[in-house]
Amino acid sequence: MREPWEILTTGPPDAARSVLLLPGGAMAARSFSLVMAEPVVSPFRLVATTLPGMAGAPLSGDVSIPGLARHAGELAKQHGCDVVVGFSHGATVALDMVLSGHFHGAVVLLGISLTTPDESGFFRSVVRASEKVGVWPMATLLRLLPLMATSAKTTESHKQELLADIKSNGARDAVRVSGAYLDYIAAKRDPAARLAASGSPVWVVHAEKGDGGLTNAERATLEAAPNITLVTIPGSVFFLPDEAPQQTAEVIASAAAQAT
Repeated sequence: MREPWEILTTGPPDAARSVLLLPGGAMAARSFSLVMAEPVVSPFRLVATTLPGMAGAPLSGDVSIPGLARHAGELAKQHGCDVVVGFSHGATVALDMVLSGHFHGAVVLLGISLTTPDESGFFRSVVRASEKVGVWPMATLLRLLPLMATSAKTTESHKQELLADIKSNGARDAVRVSGAYLDYIAAKRDPAARLAASGSPVWVVHAEKGDGGLTNAERATLEAAPNITLVTIPGSVFFLPDEAPQQTAEVIASAAAQAT
């Protein structure tokens, strides 16, 4: 059985820069394997982990976003990480690491939903229905998700790993971690303004279509902040680390270059 917070590492142990990679919902550490294989990040020590309740890893400890951020912050310290990269659910964990002070460094937020309007209405409906009537709506979604992965624009071997990890998810665990995630992004806060005020170097990355987005107000706030770089990947991309590994790696390299 996969363990929560399992670690996958590449790169020189004595590298000048280390990067913590936090995958998206339903995904495992190895979802970053194509990114980790890109030449532009080969000088760095890359540390990917699997979050509790994802890809068959059992629930462990506090799986709220602040709870995950605390543990991920400890992991970043343990591995001497200068940069944190998160995708989707993992990006929200990375966001809280910065806003709560658990991490001080450069951050890359891939496909993040800062607030409820950014997140898919269909996904929100599935999670909330599963909390009320039982897990069958989430179980249905998990049976459909491999169909999306099958169409992912990636290598066949990586696609098979992605499919295997998605199929390892349990509906009950998925409802618990997803409900905590939706609670977090629904809270009355202004994460865009707080990111801008943090002073931390931040890259916010979305595709033109497929991975969510930002409200007009959030985009305006982030665009005006000198410490924040917005990156748009052309085309329709749902699984950013899996389908756009080169562009993702290039952003990571830029963040590492500015890490202090």
